[in-house]
Amino acid sequence: MRLDKFLSSTGRLTRSQAAKAVRGGEVTVNGAAVRAPDCHINPEQDEIALRGELLTYRRFTYILLNKPDGYVSATEDGHDPTVLELLPDELQRQNLFPCGRLDKHTLGLMLLTNNGPLSHRLLAPKSHVRKTYAFTLREPITQAEADRLSRGVWLIDGAGERYLTKPCRITLDAACTSGTVELTEGKYHQVKRLFEAADNKVLSLERITFAGLTLEGLPERGQWRHLTAEEERALLALAGKQD
Repeated sequence: MRLDKFLSSTGRLTRSQAAKAVRGGEVTVNGAAVRAPDCHINPEQDEIALRGELLTYRRFTYILLNKPDGYVSATEDGHDPTVLELLPDELQRQNLFPCGRLDKHTLGLMLLTNNGPLSHRLLAPKSHVRKTYAFTLREPITQAEADRLSRGVWLIDGAGERYLTKPCRITLDAACTSGTVELTEGKYHQVKRLFEAADNKVLSLERITFAGLTLEGLPERGQWRHLTAEEERALLALAGKQD
């Protein structure tokens, strides 16, 4: 890999800034200054430092985000702030995108990545990747009604066709006005429409798990972190099973 390409892939510098930094002697490879931006390096073996700071090579980036209210799950939007705007500039330059979408007013766990094939596998309908949502309802729901909904309900898709949702797991709290629902599919507004089928309304919704990931370490809205090595391995293993 070219040195300037490696530097820009970290998100710390643009390609032109990387070339300028190399020519200015601000970059070392294995402890020696290199002044040729097109110098070829092995990012997995060579030690690259920018102004004395060792840089870590990541072929792909995986960011876990606790989405706040009011942000849209998109890379850009003409009206509302996007989830990418919650990240620092160096990450915004890494071509990240949301792996799946949450509604503007739905909170909670989002995975942002630049690994397109992995995202495609995780979101493919045949993959049956599990995700869990915490909800609150306008009015109580009986356990019998929750059991009925969990077996699947008939909805209308974007083309006007009727379809039966896959079975899910609904767990209610003692007051039967909130709880969790675990799904293996991701139809449009599925949780909200699920309870609308029982003449009820979802007042708040938060995704708390996705593909085995949780919000551990992200107690505040808007916080983000890189996946741990263990989380990354588990995610890649899960995606590999979807091939």
